[in-house]
Amino acid sequence: MSMTEEEVKTLLIETNAIMEGHFLLTSGLHSPLYVEKFNVLQHPAYTEKLCRALAELFSVVGIDTVVGPMTGGILLAHETGKALGTRAIFTERENGRMTFRRGFTLSPGERVLIVEDIVTTGGSVKEVIEAVRAAGGVPVAVGMLVDRSGGKADFGDVPHQALLHLDVTTYDPDACPLCQKKIPITKRGRTGKK
Repeated sequence: MSMTEEEVKTLLIETNAIMEGHFLLTSGLHSPLYVEKFNVLQHPAYTEKLCRALAELFSVVGIDTVVGPMTGGILLAHETGKALGTRAIFTERENGRMTFRRGFTLSPGERVLIVEDIVTTGGSVKEVIEAVRAAGGVPVAVGMLVDRSGGKADFGDVPHQALLHLDVTTYDPDACPLCQKKIPITKRGRTGKK
């Protein structure tokens, strides 16, 4: 691989993409650590480098199309698709559900790599897998920039790999020690997920 996990982590720290504090995650959970992907993805050269490394993980599995969920997944899908020499499309939320819009379609049996920036519970990726299957595509694999689920993200029969694995504690809001200490919460990167 062109980047080791340590190199990926160093890049995220240097670009202030890995942040410490008290954060409300898209999943609704609270966490003392947040990965602000756009702090690294705002740099096209870094995005290209990270996506080239993602593409290398899946270069021999026969990918036809790369799909990412809006918003960060669009950049990852584009750059990973470029590195693999494939098409790149994205899903977005409509009425609270991931779907293909803007004329995006998949052919029956089209082999799809799903890419995602940060995974905590894997819920959004599961929605993209469902959307790919509903459109007739075959989800071949999931590639993640950061898996912060501590190995708990499960995509059933779809194999997955990440450039960086973080085992970060998350808390139910009702049992959050950061809330109990009255540490102000930061709401970042909400996706409109219901």
